[in-house]
Parts: sequence; structure tokens; C-alpha cells
Amino acid sequence: MAQNKTIPTGASVADYIHQIDNPQRKEDCITILELMKEATGEEPKMWGSSIVGFGSYHYKYESGREGDMILTGFSNRKQNITIYIMSGFKKYDDLLVKVGKFKTGKSCFYIKRLSDIDIEILKKMIKLSVEEVNNRYK
Repeated sequence: MAQNKTIPTGASVADYIHQIDNPQRKEDCITILELMKEATGEEPKMWGSSIVGFGSYHYKYESGREGDMILTGFSNRKQNITIYIMSGFKKYDDLLVKVGKFKTGKSCFYIKRLSDIDIEILKKMIKLSVEEVNNRYK
């Protein structure tokens, strides 16, 4: 069975943030880092080479595949900042209509910059997602 490629590493979160070239993007990532620390009560860790993760949970599928994954996190990508809302978005329709300019994937919330969204709504989505994932995988 294939191993999960997204695993915690000993890499420095500060070094990862420091290497972001775009000053606005770097400032946004620092703000997201602090927001997630507050929302989770966890310290950040690098997962793989480009994901800043907070907390973790252990999953096991009916297929037998299992592993560990972040409760929430973010990554500075070329086109956007990716914020990981691990519970998905099915329960957040009422928040998504108010949050601002974004795109989503299965559990990815993509933004160009924090000024495009309502940070308080983002914080609420992160907290709700962390609670849901914690409850689901206890």
C-alpha cells in the first residue's frame, strides 16, 4: 500500500515563511499562521516541503488505507494561498456566500490575498472544521 507523501518533517516553518518573495503574500501567510495557531491551540509544523500544518488526526478508510493528516494548514503556492479546510465545505454554504473572493477544491480554499476575504469568517470556518474533524476521528 502506498505511503502518504504528506508527512511532518523537521523543516523550519520560519524558514519557509522567510523564503516567500512577495512581501504582501509573506504578510498574509504570517497572519494566517497566527490565526491558525489561535484557532487550533497548536504550534505549526512543516508537512512535506510546502505545507504549514496545525495538529493532526489519524484516518482509516474501509479499503484499509490509513495515515495521519493535518487538522488544518496552509501553503503558499504559485497562483494563490491554499488553506486546508479538512472537513470540506458541504456544511459551510451560509459562510461561503459571505466570505469574499475565493475558489475551492475538495478541502482546499484558494485565495489570492487576505484582503479579498472576510478574515473573521475564515477564522470561523477553520474552527468549525477543526472541531468536526476532531469529533469524526476521535
